[in-house]
Parts: sequence; C-alpha cells; structure tokens
Amino acid sequence: MESADFLKGELKKINKWEKDQKGLWFWEKIGRLPFVFLDKLTPKFIQDKIGLMIDELGSFIQTGGQYLISEKSILKKFTAKDSSMERDIIIIDQLEQVPLSKMDEVAKEIKNSRTNMATIQGATTGIGGLFTLAIDIPLLLGLSLKVLQEISLCYGYDPKNRSERIFIVKCLQFTSSDIVGKKAILEDLSAFNQDKHNTRMMSQLQGWREVVTTYRDNFGWKKLFQMVPIAGMIFGAFINRSSIGDVAETGMMLYRKRRIVERINQLENRQAASTSEN
Repeated sequence: MESADFLKGELKKINKWEKDQKGLWFWEKIGRLPFVFLDKLTPKFIQDKIGLMIDELGSFIQTGGQYLISEKSILKKFTAKDSSMERDIIIIDQLEQVPLSKMDEVAKEIKNSRTNMATIQGATTGIGGLFTLAIDIPLLLGLSLKVLQEISLCYGYDPKNRSERIFIVKCLQFTSSDIVGKKAILEDLSAFNQDKHNTRMMSQLQGWREVVTTYRDNFGWKKLFQMVPIAGMIFGAFINRSSIGDVAETGMMLYRKRRIVERINQLENRQAASTSEN
C-alpha cells in the first residue's frame, strides 16, 4: 500500500481539481437560461426522449436495468499485463489492494476508449440532425452510465450495489451542475463512506427527478446545436466527446478520492493500533 504522505499528496491534487470546477463555459452558461425557453425551441418528441432518459435513470438506481455491465472485461485489464496477478485478482473485493497507479492506468485507458467511441457515435447520429438526435440521446446516456460503472470497478467498487449506482448518478449530476450544485454534491459525497450518509442520500434520491433536473437542462441545450443535418455531425462528435470526457474525468476524480481517503484511514487506524499496543 502507498505511504500516507503520497496518498495525502494525491488527495490535495483532487481537492484542487474540485476547487477548479467553478468556471462555467459556453454550454453551461447557455444551460442557465430558463428551461421554459428550451421547451419552446425543442420539438416534443425530443422532449419525450429526454423525459424517458430521466425515467431510465430512476430505473438504473433501483435495479441497474439494461445498463449494468459485466465486470469480467475490467478484471482482465488488471491481469493482461501481469500474469502473476491473474490468479490473485478474481473478485472485485480483491481490487481494493491493487496499487493506485494501476487503478489510474486502467481508468485512463477506459476514459480514452469511451471518449473515442462517443466521438464516432456523435458524428454518426449527428448526420441526420433532428431526425437522428432521438437515437443519440439514449445512446449517450447509456455510454455515460457504463463508463462510470467501469471506472467504479477500476477503483474496486461494485456498481451492482444500489449505493454505488446512487454514487454514479451523483457523479453524472456533478458533471453538469452549476457552482452551487457542485458544492452541494461534493458535500454529499464527502461522507459517502460514512454510515450516517445512507439515510439522507436515499431520502434525497426518492425524488430523483429533481436530482437530475440540472443534467436534463444542460443536456437539452447542448443537443439543440445538433439538430442541423450534416452540420450536426460536427456538433454531435464534439458534444459527445466532451460530455463523455467530462463524465469520465469526474468519475475518476471522485472514485479516486474515495479510495485514497479509505487508504489514509486504514493507515491511520493501523498506526493508532500499533501505538496503543506499545
């Protein structure tokens, strides 16, 4: 396991990243405009697709539904380059002991792969503009959820657990939230591994439609630029690439933080136990 000094240094980097998540760029500024105006511009069948997306997020929290992934492909990434580890790493729980550097390596590989996939997907579905946009919306949601699940596995967390799916939706929400929203989500997630968080977090997500409202708003605005045929190919490729890139980065940072904090606590508990014995 890494030293306490190393882990605390890495934790500082993540905390700095969290503080940097304050600036709103062009798409987010547009997303702050009244949603009523968006309703007037967005065709009904696109609104229906976005509404269905929110319904599917609720289903994902409850059961995982069609979006649950198999962990086998992720576990293989931890054994492919080191045959000596192949027999040791069999189940997800054993990933907890993998060096942080290896976790980061596999997570970055997944991020790059899924970002490239999103670029191709966005360009393909953007060719037809408005008509193919309806296809792109559920595909992008599915890819967002799957990349977050894959990253959760990289850091030793099982998305088959309902609490982890709640964490994943929170990561998704964080990606598109404004400054106030990001602060509130970070406060929720900072105590995610503490027992006292469970009741409050579950209670919040009983009204999961409200939880993902900001994500819905921003998503709808970004997709408006993809409605023009042919030109939508460029917008689609760029928007999907940036969306999955942001989602993957958020997942890596927040899951990485959880793993680092857990390891720091383990080291401190061991040190305290050793001191008391002496």
